[in-house]
Amino acid sequence: MLEQQRTIKRAVTIEGTGLHTGSVTRMTLHPASEGTGIRFRRTDLGGSPEVPAVVDHVVDISRGTTIGIGEAKIHTVEHVLAAIVGLQIDNVIIELDAHEPPVGDGSAKPFVDVLLRAGLERQNAAKDYLIIDQPVRYRNDEKGVDIVALPTDDYRITVMVDYHNPALGSQHTGLFDLEREFVTEFAPCRTFCFLHEVETLHDQGLIRGGNLNNAIVIVDRDLTTTELKRISKKLGIKDSVILGATGVLNNRPLLFPNEPARHKLLDMVGDLALIGVPIKAQILAARPGHASNIEFARKIRKLYQQKKLVRKYQHERKEGIVFDINAIKQILPHRYPFLLVDRITDFKMDERIVGLKNISVNEPFFQGHFPGQPIMPGVLILEGMAQTGGILLLNGTENPGDKLVYFMGINNAKFRKPVIPGDQLVYELQMVNRRSRVCQMNGKAFVDGHLVAEAEMMASIVDRAGSDPGANGSA
Repeated sequence: MLEQQRTIKRAVTIEGTGLHTGSVTRMTLHPASEGTGIRFRRTDLGGSPEVPAVVDHVVDISRGTTIGIGEAKIHTVEHVLAAIVGLQIDNVIIELDAHEPPVGDGSAKPFVDVLLRAGLERQNAAKDYLIIDQPVRYRNDEKGVDIVALPTDDYRITVMVDYHNPALGSQHTGLFDLEREFVTEFAPCRTFCFLHEVETLHDQGLIRGGNLNNAIVIVDRDLTTTELKRISKKLGIKDSVILGATGVLNNRPLLFPNEPARHKLLDMVGDLALIGVPIKAQILAARPGHASNIEFARKIRKLYQQKKLVRKYQHERKEGIVFDINAIKQILPHRYPFLLVDRITDFKMDERIVGLKNISVNEPFFQGHFPGQPIMPGVLILEGMAQTGGILLLNGTENPGDKLVYFMGINNAKFRKPVIPGDQLVYELQMVNRRSRVCQMNGKAFVDGHLVAEAEMMASIVDRAGSDPGANGSA
């Protein structure tokens, strides 16, 4: 895979009708500087607002992926995004004068062709790959969807589809070399739908720009000539329509025997572009669709944001340690004698954190609590738990240096066993709920696997006036 970032050499334009909205669109792709990423720009709206192509901005997944911020929405972005990823382009601005890219023939090939016509240009900055180093899985048992990302040193995708429908049956396909296979084996594969879906999709306000030249219609039921004419009239199809004998309306030939499965893979490449960075992973997907692709992309993007946060504070990689004491001192404002967490050993952003505190006989509070029988004050166990929880609130969307974490409430605090010199406290906190700047967490403290304290905590993230840009904290 390429190691340098890529853009295009010059601006290129493509025009056409959107698949679902039916809008006539002029779309121009522009070169972009290093680190820009993929961004859509709506030139028909005041101020030409931009929408970064990241999963945080997905607003709809009705038979396609729509991203948007406010009134600036772009429908059915997956095919143009697949073309960009397939050509390993990192930085590009996509200008549209309407709200949906042209559908072309229902594949990614028209976008690939126009991008190749523009020419590809290698940039100086290195690609910011997300390397999957442990399995990441998404499952939806109700829909029979199973997607997993496994560690590997390149980008591979294998897709299996099974609609329990004899008109299509089970199909599978795999992309193992993006550079060699994407343009010829996957980019030309066209979108498809079942005959029974056509009227429903039209009634839902979709496929307004669809016709028999930009979609494969799988015949999954018999219709009379009268019914065919009625549907054709309703959809505005002027060409003659026959059920045919190949399983495809009008006997349109498939480019590959498994073209529907290949298009599903194409859609997945486009949807996973919304992770926001190129990835190195082996992805195995059973029965994927836009909804599952987007949920999976959210999980992967969250992993990327977490890894980015860890790199920001933990400069030296250490086995079994996420944040050492030097990293913690960059995150929290607490200092001796009130810094009560020594290291973070597990961190799942917005979900869970585990911190350690080694209890030494030299702790200053043992001088008075209690002379001759040193016991760590319960309130300080809770404080250490709270400080660990403050680190859990890091989520990559705010500058920690400008924030403080104030604890608003501690409920159901219980102390099970005393903590004494020589013990190692293990703090475990789970995020229960987070709304804007208020969050709830459940915390527990253990010594040698035995529960010594627990509490429910509520905290508020507040602006830190006159903050030192290197600090954040909890109190």
